[in-house]
Amino acid sequence: MPAATPPTPLPAPAALMIDLDGTLVDTVGDFTVALNTMLAELGRQGVTREQVVRLVGKGSEHLLKSVLALEGWAQSAMDSEAIEALFPTAWAYYQRAYLAINGRHSALFPGVREGLAALAARGLPLACLTNKPQAFAVPLLEQLGIAHHFRHVFGGDSFARKKPDPLPLLETCRALGSAPARTWMVGDSSNDAQAARAAGCPVVLMTYGYNHGEPVQSAGADALLDALTGLPALIDAAGGRMAA
Repeated sequence: MPAATPPTPLPAPAALMIDLDGTLVDTVGDFTVALNTMLAELGRQGVTREQVVRLVGKGSEHLLKSVLALEGWAQSAMDSEAIEALFPTAWAYYQRAYLAINGRHSALFPGVREGLAALAARGLPLACLTNKPQAFAVPLLEQLGIAHHFRHVFGGDSFARKKPDPLPLLETCRALGSAPARTWMVGDSSNDAQAARAAGCPVVLMTYGYNHGEPVQSAGADALLDALTGLPALIDAAGGRMAA
């Protein structure tokens, strides 16, 4: 059920774009294990799940650089340069570690499987749009048994820029064949909301996600939901019911 009612009616959707980390899947366990494996190989101190929750959401490159900054690499301009110099090695370690454990420490959020099935019954085209690298996102969706719900899966490396830039949303709308104003962005953070606003898309945010450690209520969504199972009712209220 919706956690909050939108102040004005949402336009009936022609298609949906759905974020992955923090929206469909709780992946912080995977992030934490892979990052700590990387840091150990670099001889650095590990990070906690709580630290990762505050940093995740803007792409793996941003996550790695933020973690290296936590470890004291960005105290001055010279240290920022050191981060850039270290990054190729850290990235190689991280990719190897993440691909080895992808999905082992992650799980679907409650209601995701049921919510996706209900959306499929309405015939709405779905795309998964994430800042996660494509090579990480597709196997994870397949492993969790939900990849078949999505007409397209686009990662953070699928386009020239990542969310919160509007480009990935506009390109995904193009792939879905739907106008931005009729394509809802479903996510969990201000990153998704900013991208949606810039692209001219309605935005629905889940209350259980990460949102960089900040309350999602302040992100400026058109509606908030406690579970993905609330989406069908919100779509029906917008006049978007479609035949199976």
